[in-house]
Amino acid sequence: MRNVEVPEYEIHEEVRVDPTKTALIVVDMQNDFVKEGGSLLVPDAEATIPKIKGLLDLARESGMKVVFTQDTHNEGDPEWEIWPEHVREGSWGWRIVDEIAPREDELVIRKVRYDAFYGTHLDHYLRVWGIDTLVICGTVANICVHYTAASAALRWLEVIIPRDATSALDPFDLEASLRQTSFLFAGRITSSESVKVAA
Repeated sequence: MRNVEVPEYEIHEEVRVDPTKTALIVVDMQNDFVKEGGSLLVPDAEATIPKIKGLLDLARESGMKVVFTQDTHNEGDPEWEIWPEHVREGSWGWRIVDEIAPREDELVIRKVRYDAFYGTHLDHYLRVWGIDTLVICGTVANICVHYTAASAALRWLEVIIPRDATSALDPFDLEASLRQTSFLFAGRITSSESVKVAA
């Protein structure tokens, strides 16, 4: 074993966004990942719910588009060979947690892999809406959050990650992902309360 220091990355004290061109993406806040008894519980995921609620309030009050991703698997899914069975479609574990349930007018993207763009209509909706900036939060930081952020950045979308509204299986995974997002994608790392609507 050896200790590895995460290289420094910038944490922005304030990030202002244009709500007409920004979407909030809430990644995989489902019972299996968030709630006790979930089959793939992320230790810090439930603690992020209040921070995500705050971001949802900001988005809804300002007219920002809101998108939830919902990891979705069924019998024979090869991902269950990598991870324990999780988020089986229609199960309790598959459902988005009640505390931040999507509204009827908010988009829910069912995805089959880590990347919310892979095999989904997410890119189509963002283009139709004229979105150029994504605020991405949820779980798991270095898996579904990270690969969604990476895919967004490869499409030249601006990426903002509120670190206190994002969780990982291990603190190292969170820090490594945030550093990569900042370093490789020119993403902005901040806190949930530091995301502001531009005047």
